Amino acid sequence: MAIWQERAELLFKEEGLQKLKEAKVLVVGLGGVGSFAAEFLARAGVGSMTIVDGDTVDITNINRQLPALHSTVGQPKVKIVGDRLLDINPELNLTRIEEFISPERAHEIVTSDFDYVLDCIDSITPKINIILAAKRKKVKVISAMGAGGKMQVNKVVVKDISKTDVCPLAKQIRKRLKKEGISSGVKAVFSVEKPDESSLKMTDGKNFKKSFFGTNSWMPALFGLTSAEVVVRYILEK
Repeated sequence: MAIWQERAELLFKEEGLQKLKEAKVLVVGLGGVGSFAAEFLARAGVGSMTIVDGDTVDITNINRQLPALHSTVGQPKVKIVGDRLLDINPELNLTRIEEFISPERAHEIVTSDFDYVLDCIDSITPKINIILAAKRKKVKVISAMGAGGKMQVNKVVVKDISKTDVCPLAKQIRKRLKKEGISSGVKAVFSVEKPDESSLKMTDGKNFKKSFFGTNSWMPALFGLTSAEVVVRYILEK
């Protein structure tokens, strides 16, 4: 056991730490949700991680994303997050993929080698393809729904995608998955709080994204924390 894991060993025990060390996890999307999820997984002791994101830090990310600082604007998120993860755990087996996920690449990147896939993308088409790839290769997947337009921490829950409600993004994901023959078997992190419609802004539609809600500093991080908890507990209980 590394010295930095002393407190974790007290809780996870030696066997748990070994399970985490042997685990392989894929985190797709390193924004407000995925950046925090990846960090929590690294600090928990996950031994192998692949992180995927084709974006660079924008100044508008600073209010909610872990890699976003005034000093990092313009830099690739996979570089900043990856460097940080290795600074947490120098022994981490880390793979960085700097690209936006196309439907074809989703099915190449997701492999049966992974113990869990964390879908932390906020665009519908890439989300659908990451979920489909995981389902078809029989890999566990947890998908983050919409954290935007929300304020209340106690409204965040984890349920099967078939049990989601209130969340507009979850509704669209359910419909798209149903067309692909999938109606259940996907864990979803979502909020039962109604989004603030007055905070919605339309976009030019680039990168499969037509609009977005206003966001605060804590809700995306909470979605990431919740996703990481589900993954870590699954690994420990295997």
